[in-house]
Amino acid sequence: MKRWRRLLLLLSILLIGLSWWGIVAARNGLVVRSLERDVPLLYLAPQQATAAPGVLIAHGYAGSKQLMLGYAHVLARAGYATMLWDFDGHGANSHRLQRFELQQNLNVALNALLEQPEVDSTRLALLGHSMGSGIVMNAGIEQVDLFDAAIAVSPTGASVTPQAPRNLQLQAGSWEGRFIANAERLLTASGGTNDNFAAGTARELVIVPNAEHITILFNDVSHQAALRWLNATFNQSSTSNYRDRRMAWYGLHLLGWLLLLTAVASSLVPRQPHFKKVPASRRWSGLLLAPLIAAGSVTLLNQGGIELAGLGGVQVGGAVSLWFFVAGITWLALLARLPRPTLRTAKWGLILFALLWIAFGAMAQVVWLQWWLIPTRLQIWLPLAVACLPWFLASGIAQQETSTNARFGWWFAQSVILIGGFLLTLNFLPQLGFMFLLLPLFPPLIAVLSLVVAFVKEAWISALASALFFGWILAAGFPLSS
Repeated sequence: MKRWRRLLLLLSILLIGLSWWGIVAARNGLVVRSLERDVPLLYLAPQQATAAPGVLIAHGYAGSKQLMLGYAHVLARAGYATMLWDFDGHGANSHRLQRFELQQNLNVALNALLEQPEVDSTRLALLGHSMGSGIVMNAGIEQVDLFDAAIAVSPTGASVTPQAPRNLQLQAGSWEGRFIANAERLLTASGGTNDNFAAGTARELVIVPNAEHITILFNDVSHQAALRWLNATFNQSSTSNYRDRRMAWYGLHLLGWLLLLTAVASSLVPRQPHFKKVPASRRWSGLLLAPLIAAGSVTLLNQGGIELAGLGGVQVGGAVSLWFFVAGITWLALLARLPRPTLRTAKWGLILFALLWIAFGAMAQVVWLQWWLIPTRLQIWLPLAVACLPWFLASGIAQQETSTNARFGWWFAQSVILIGGFLLTLNFLPQLGFMFLLLPLFPPLIAVLSLVVAFVKEAWISALASALFFGWILAAGFPLSS
């Protein structure tokens, strides 16, 4: 191994080790308990705490308890006992999504919170994001004497009044136009801004700067606003210098693994002996036309009576994989070239997938995503991955034997065209609106997978690894359909 590769390998190991130290340090001083009460639960509280106010923290659609951990860490560091859970159909919860059951999920989490020895059962509050915001506001309305405060982040809707829920804080990101409008309507319906915490009628709207629907969950302004509101509700002066930096550690972890892959990929993965480059006209025409044909095809299928929203047993994710399948087949047809797969390419494709799985998911499990697939999700993973394979195979063929500068162009073009193709699809199929959750992920995901193509230089290896990896993300991220 060349000297620069050895140095890169050493740097990658240091970064990976440092990132795990940061994640472990974030839990120091906290009680962390994983519980199972028909729904998966996660409890965080200060060590040696007694009579701590309890806070139920609810995630949004296509979220999980891990996605809300930033609030739990900040509040637990400031003296609060917090309970998070996976709603039906989400994360590690194997029950299919039934919206009328979600309120019951909250009640299960409430009972589990009250069982914890650190919790003061007379001081309780609620916090929820998006779909979860509506559920916690409804709980605060229906049990107005039980919950002292409710915090709705990126709020949806609820029948709020000037008296219920008690002490309502509304938050929305400055880039969330629709949710800001929802929050303003809720603020008006609940009596407008005031700070009468003693009467339980305090109301506030916080606009979190430079935040959208997902990034608001990792924003210090949002975390500290929630802490300030709960301190005012419970007349506490608890403060904490803790700022949630776990996503930064996660990014460092991912960078370390990418550097490791850079150091070892070319020496481990054998290069394809010969490949005749596809003419640029066929490569680019396929990339441009495939999303148009995919958008038209799924629209026609929907008009033909096929229910796309829950296709394949997973909300929206099945439709996304179908879109990639049609687009990939179209692009492959226009490329008019298909290298022959071998057992060797299958072996290396699986090895590369395992590396990607660890790099992206090992830390995600404890930071922001339920990465370990429960059996129900594991069953849908391979069909989703197979459907995505044609697109990633076409992408790998198109990028073979191209320069570094050209690969940057392919990353940018694929990101823009995929986002445009999905926006076009949503124009005709608004019921798939939660495809929007994927759009911010396309640029970084395509960047990572383009690096894989560059390292491996063999289309089938990179395609197998990329399709298995992307299918895993779809199976992990979207709710199980009823």
